[in-house]
Amino acid sequence: MVESDVGDIEQQVIALVTRYSGVYMFRKKKYDTYTTESNIHFDVQLDVDDAEALMNEFFTAFNTERGNFKLENYYPDVPLSWNPFKKQIIDVPDFTIGMLIESAKAGRWLYD
Repeated sequence: MVESDVGDIEQQVIALVTRYSGVYMFRKKKYDTYTTESNIHFDVQLDVDDAEALMNEFFTAFNTERGNFKLENYYPDVPLSWNPFKKQIIDVPDFTIGMLIESAKAGRWLYD
């Protein structure tokens, strides 16, 4: 793969994520906010439905095999607690734009 192709994939993935993140009128440029380290859940702040739509389009647009991809790994169910002062902390694995870029380059989801 040529260097410019790699950059194109990175920009295309970032553009796709940016589109799902909503309005960008307060940013200088479309791609100002997000980097390869940006977390889909915490930085981009997509809810589970938007993340599911993003990933469905990602796998199709970049001709990437889903493999073992499960959105529930990155958006686990949070048990309901009646005590507002006791919040259960759930360990969630990284889910970054860089993971999408690397998987698009490989043609398959590289992470469990």
